Amino acid sequence: MTNVLVTGANGQLGKCLQEASKAYPNLQFFFASRHELDMEDREAITLYFSENNIDYCINTAAYTHVEQAEKELEKAFSSNAEAVKHLAITCKAAGTTLLHISTDYVFDGKKSTPYVETDATNPLNIYGASKLKGEQYIEEIGANYFIFRTSWLYSTHGHNFLNTILKFAKDREEITITTEQTGTPTNANDLAKVLLQVIVSKNKHYGLYHYSNAGEATWYDFAAAILDYSHQNDAIKLAKTDHYPTFAARPKYSVLNTEKAEQILKFEMKSWKESLQTILNN
Repeated sequence: MTNVLVTGANGQLGKCLQEASKAYPNLQFFFASRHELDMEDREAITLYFSENNIDYCINTAAYTHVEQAEKELEKAFSSNAEAVKHLAITCKAAGTTLLHISTDYVFDGKKSTPYVETDATNPLNIYGASKLKGEQYIEEIGANYFIFRTSWLYSTHGHNFLNTILKFAKDREEITITTEQTGTPTNANDLAKVLLQVIVSKNKHYGLYHYSNAGEATWYDFAAAILDYSHQNDAIKLAKTDHYPTFAARPKYSVLNTEKAEQILKFEMKSWKESLQTILNN
């Protein structure tokens, strides 16, 4: 039996992995929430790995509050970098393959074509910088690892753009959404499935990859599609703005090129619109 640890199990990706895991009876899953396994508690991590024969660790635990990170630099780096460093060291010592989730926010958004894995990083905010440092620690330590940078994750779980827009459609008469950022909305259920695909295929093409749904959109485009596919266009008026002030700077363009994952890992990328329709239809 292959043992798979999922950290941050109560986050949206963690919950999507819990749902996707039902299709894999030959894998033994250990779903650990932050309360059950605090990634910043080094002794607890070391003990957990010594007591359980973990073959794969999917690390979804992270500090993800982009705005708040600007005020909590130490907390962001503790969660997204230092904790990841210790996890990578532990995985290497235990012979565990690490699957780690990173972000499009490691880029500054100055390109106008999709970012490839070898493009120079230059995060604009603390969140992006802390996630990049976590990546660098994993690469330096040299465990068997897959790093997946992804973008604009959403699902029916937790706090994300999809749930926010659906809530606004019930509570408000009008919302204004920015057109100044372009990226790719990514269904966390799709990401969960490909992570498990890597494990069951026993893939050993370790390294850094980009994963997102296909295509690109502004936040306004994403909001418009949500209202359209959920048949709530008449429920709320949607307005555009080309400037939406935020405390943390964000990349204007952060579309990820996924060709490497498609070619080497044999991933198939659904279009973001198709995947959004699927989640709303269900």
